[in-house]
Amino acid sequence: MKIALLVVAVLGVVLVLALLYGRSRWQGGTRQLRTAILAGQMKAEPSHYDSRELMGLPTPVRRYFESVLTDGQPMILKMEMEQEGSFNMGESAPQWKPFRASQLNVMRVMGFDWDATIAMMPGVPVFVHDAYVGGQGILQAELAGLYSLASISGSPEAAQGELMRFLAEGIWYPTRLLPSQGVKWEAMDERSARATLIDAGSRCSLEFYFGDDGYVERVRAAARYRTVGTKLEAAPWECRLWNYQMRDGMRVPLEGEVSWLLPSGVWPYWRGRVTQVRYEFMEK
Repeated sequence: MKIALLVVAVLGVVLVLALLYGRSRWQGGTRQLRTAILAGQMKAEPSHYDSRELMGLPTPVRRYFESVLTDGQPMILKMEMEQEGSFNMGESAPQWKPFRASQLNVMRVMGFDWDATIAMMPGVPVFVHDAYVGGQGILQAELAGLYSLASISGSPEAAQGELMRFLAEGIWYPTRLLPSQGVKWEAMDERSARATLIDAGSRCSLEFYFGDDGYVERVRAAARYRTVGTKLEAAPWECRLWNYQMRDGMRVPLEGEVSWLLPSGVWPYWRGRVTQVRYEFMEK
């Protein structure tokens, strides 16, 4: 009995050390990734938002900027955000697991990293990087930082998919959606408009749908690549947003849901809320 207990204790210590090593290894990779993102940070031009650049924009887009920005405010250089919520890990049946994530975005040159910890099982997390660095898309998932579950990077599909995410999430850093920052807006109807963004050879377009209050309610892609097993497959994609609040002089949403629009029906995979957001602006 004593030997058995000793074996169990030793195995427990080994497991704890392995988990600590995996977490430390993952955190080292996060620091390296974010150093590369910050290396591309540049000053915004122009340095401040001028509402005169809204002239000629589709009516719902102009109303959006008038609702969320203040004329003359400095442009955003960097955003850091904390999130919490649940992530659907299932492929055929929903398997919602709690997550916490931190996100870093730089506006010029465009880049971001979403670093999430998903509680797959008690004591054993899944770590995820969803990132856009140097014009390349990256999706990396590891069990406890020790075993690779997914590793996708370097393909045109991955780059376009992450550029789409950067554009859709512009509602959290709205000065980056201005036409002076390279976003082209085209009217669809009185409540929607199409935004197009080009970077490092990748091009993406998204449909933005606006509410009566002027805020973005939904962002939709006709086709965005998702992982199915070890492959990438295109499917319609949608992000719904609500609970706009004032943060550093801008109105941004604090809650949302992201889904794939599959032939079998809507497949939500992210439900979350922003717990903290911090901005770095051009100097006034």
